[in-house]
Amino acid sequence: MVDVSIVFRALNEERWFEDALMACKSQKLDGLTSEIILVDSGSTDATLSIAERHGCNIRHIGKSEFTFGRSLNWGCEAASGKYIVFISAHCIPTHDGWTQALIQPLIDGAVDYTYGRQIGDEGSNFSEKRLFEKYFPSFDRIPQEGFFCNNANAAIRADVWARYRFDEECTGLEDMVLARQIVSDGGKIGYVASAPVVHIHDETLSQTRRRYYREALTLRTIMPEVHVTRIDAVRYFLAGSLHDLAAAWNQHAFFTYLPQIIGFRFMQYLGTYRGHNEHRRLSRAQKEAYFYPKPAQDDVDHPEPATLVASERRVIRAAE
Repeated sequence: MVDVSIVFRALNEERWFEDALMACKSQKLDGLTSEIILVDSGSTDATLSIAERHGCNIRHIGKSEFTFGRSLNWGCEAASGKYIVFISAHCIPTHDGWTQALIQPLIDGAVDYTYGRQIGDEGSNFSEKRLFEKYFPSFDRIPQEGFFCNNANAAIRADVWARYRFDEECTGLEDMVLARQIVSDGGKIGYVASAPVVHIHDETLSQTRRRYYREALTLRTIMPEVHVTRIDAVRYFLAGSLHDLAAAWNQHAFFTYLPQIIGFRFMQYLGTYRGHNEHRRLSRAQKEAYFYPKPAQDDVDHPEPATLVASERRVIRAAE
């Protein structure tokens, strides 16, 4: 038995995984013990050898079994800690007190589920860094209002997870689906700004579109009052792009960031619009194409379905 179980999900994450593991292993835990669990969904690069070298408890989930929620449930089932920490394999904790800060509100009984701050690195997309700043501010909210949450950097009490478990059918935002259940039953979610990670979202434009598409499919279920029309999508694209371009202009980098701002915002709202307006059931092949991380793409992003914005976490606020 250990006190804290750190759970990674991964597919071909060799580029950043070792840095993430080393940061997790260097944590100061005020006398608590920890373990690291990897749920791997078919890596063909060095991810598994890195995990073995660092003594991770490895679980394998096949393509036919993979969903974002199921992979996390498998990791939690393998965990023996009282507190379970979730972190993306391309997120790097910024200091050795990250774990303690993230779980302290759980230890204190202030909340049931926490998530920490996310920041970009020098290579992050300009628009994505702006979204990080918006949704992950520099001050704590313990507890917070609502059920916004993000498993790229989060922690939950093991008994709370066991009571609810992650939805294994949703196409993304499994963190918000679970958080919504907790809040509806009187539980509390907390945001911990003092537990930051550098979130390296190294996506192609098509991966960005796919991410927002799958998140929108789930968002329309948990927030049916939010619907994005074609006019909405165009308006949000224009507003988001103009706000980002103004910020780039103020930083004397307008032409440097112009292509990536337009590309990111276009794919964000194209995916969001399609996800909100997709009414037919997806075939198995379509589900795998959209939702299963592809082994041939080393930079494919997981999960984090909820990665940062849950269709900008509330699409109707995207133009702020």
